[in-house]
Amino acid sequence: MESPWENLLLGLLALLILFWMRPGVKAAIERSENSPSDWPGVIVPLLAVAMFVLFLISMV
Repeated sequence: MESPWENLLLGLLALLILFWMRPGVKAAIERSENSPSDWPGVIVPLLAVAMFVLFLISMV
């Protein structure tokens, strides 16, 4: 079991990391909102992997 002081320090460390990373996360969200979506680039590989897995299952 961790002592309450350790939990407090871990919580403070987590908050410090969140505040430290906040400007980068905010900029990444802003860039992603302004960029065009690329759903075919996600769906085509997922479908290919799903078809390959179904093929492997059917071979057994």
